[in-house]
Amino acid sequence: MFWIMLIINLIIVVCYLIWNIVRKEEKQKGFIIRSVVMFCCPIIGPCFFLISHVLFLVVFSDTVDLEDVIFSKERVKTYLHADEDRERNVVPLEEAIEITDKENLRNLMMNIVRGDIHQSLAKVAMAMDGEDTETAHYAASVLQDTLNDFRNRVHSVREAVLKNDEHQVDYACYLIEYMDSFLKQNVLTELEQKTYVNIMDETCELIYEKEPLRLLNVHYEMVAIRLLEVNEFEKSQKWCERSVYHHPNTLSTYTMQLKLYFTSNQKEKFFSVLDELRSSSVVIDKETLEMIRIFL
Repeated sequence: MFWIMLIINLIIVVCYLIWNIVRKEEKQKGFIIRSVVMFCCPIIGPCFFLISHVLFLVVFSDTVDLEDVIFSKERVKTYLHADEDRERNVVPLEEAIEITDKENLRNLMMNIVRGDIHQSLAKVAMAMDGEDTETAHYAASVLQDTLNDFRNRVHSVREAVLKNDEHQVDYACYLIEYMDSFLKQNVLTELEQKTYVNIMDETCELIYEKEPLRLLNVHYEMVAIRLLEVNEFEKSQKWCERSVYHHPNTLSTYTMQLKLYFTSNQKEKFFSVLDELRSSSVVIDKETLEMIRIFL
């Protein structure tokens, strides 16, 4: 009986080898190892591989539906963990300047520069007023380089806008948003700030004449508030009125009017707009409520 079992096992191993050699599939190269195991472990080895194969066919026989799976890098979100040590050990810039903490101030300046400095120019300019000369010098250098890039890009994009080609309005819309990201931080000199705000006004005027529907409510708010900051009240009111006409039921239309009439000391118009806002269906956010409290 023992020799009969060995002979049967040998026949099974030889048949298994011949079957896999005939198939000539690259994925079946592991059959040699399995044949050795079955030869060294008579009966048990073949039974083990037979049962495992049957289980595989029963459990994993269905094809996987990958229709809804997209292996695209554009759909992958990368989550960066916060640098807890850095966040815990670095104080805000305002506090670092007040207590003249040179080490923390320098660390914070480096962290700001490593990030998107275009959104932190006001903080960099604040560091120039500190007592640490090294930090002030570094902040002035970084700020100057960034503002030079801003001036050069505005000049080049404006030239593209003035070419009056098919992409003129596209360039103009980009220029408005790009300029606003810098001008709202008030890091330029008073004269230069006013010059660029007027360029922004001219660019918006061009879009309004060419394709007024391309101007969103945020564009109206951008140019109106920037003009208001440089005391161009008449131009700011022009864009407020246009926003009322094109976007009457948006919160920004009301807030830009409130800011204009409050700054220009037009009390009757201010309270008239405030009453309209209260009676409208526009949802007032927390920031607007706080602004109204300050005005009142």
